[in-house]
Amino acid sequence: MARLSREDRQIALGRLQAGQSQSAIARHFHVSQSTISRLWVRFEATGSVADLPRAGRPRATTAAHDRFIRLRHLRNRFLSASSSVQALPGPHRLSDQTVRNRLHEAGLRARRPHRGAVLTRRHRQNRVQWGNQHLRWTVRNHWRHVWFSDESYFLLQRHDGRRRVYRRVNERYAPNCVDEAPVHGGGGVMVWGAINTAGRSTLVHVQGRITAQRYVEEILRPHALPLLADQDAIFQQDNAHPHTARLTTQFLTDHHVQVLPWPSMSPDMNPIEHLWDELDRRVRRREEAPANHRDLLQALQEEWDTIPQQDIRHLIQSMPRRCRAVVAAQGSHTPY
Repeated sequence: MARLSREDRQIALGRLQAGQSQSAIARHFHVSQSTISRLWVRFEATGSVADLPRAGRPRATTAAHDRFIRLRHLRNRFLSASSSVQALPGPHRLSDQTVRNRLHEAGLRARRPHRGAVLTRRHRQNRVQWGNQHLRWTVRNHWRHVWFSDESYFLLQRHDGRRRVYRRVNERYAPNCVDEAPVHGGGGVMVWGAINTAGRSTLVHVQGRITAQRYVEEILRPHALPLLADQDAIFQQDNAHPHTARLTTQFLTDHHVQVLPWPSMSPDMNPIEHLWDELDRRVRRREEAPANHRDLLQALQEEWDTIPQQDIRHLIQSMPRRCRAVVAAQGSHTPY
């Protein structure tokens, strides 16, 4: 639980005396409502909000230390606790854990960071512009006509460092305690797919390096064009080079395919990205893990066909929220 500093307690007390609710004050300081309630009870009983005398070891840090640690980590969220110990001014004997404790009191805890695309200023401007252009699009009149497409690469074996093993002391290198992993995940397969509120494409296996010529002849002509026969259909694709090459653009123009303009570095705007994650989870949950690339491709195609259409529909129904989110974030990363 976050701990209020001496200054914050005085501010909180003033707000209480001004008639502000305890819940509103708790939200402002990012603490629980019981913390504010105890603060008021202490003031009524003692006339002060200072800490009561307590037994135990004296606090190792001063208020200045606490403020330095908090501000340092708010300015750079990727700093380590040990770096703050070394940077702390003046003589001290603080440990890394003490710094972590002070950060915990300030509501800061170490978490795995979200991994997002590198966004330049121009990327953000384009994303905001695209979001504003599609803010008034509705699922009923617009998004239900869009076919969202993408390629994705699935590894045969994925090791993200989160697996744990229960072992005794000195069993680190025991054969039954070593998580053996092939180099580069044992390879994988690339697939292409497209989704719409009314259906989905077949999952196409893409072998080798994809070029504009192969993209047209192996994906667009046999698989995408039949989906776009409706005159209201809109085709979405990202800005990968095979998608924006002159050959591809000319092919889509010749076949009168309406293409949805797409901002660069915007996978969070494409609902099919979430479907790739769901497809990967479904394959990983199988009792028998794929043993080779052929088994992996077969598993992907089987799971692709069994994903409920309602799930796909829900993803596409999130498009208005995605547009609002990217505009609210001023083109930066969104929760999607």
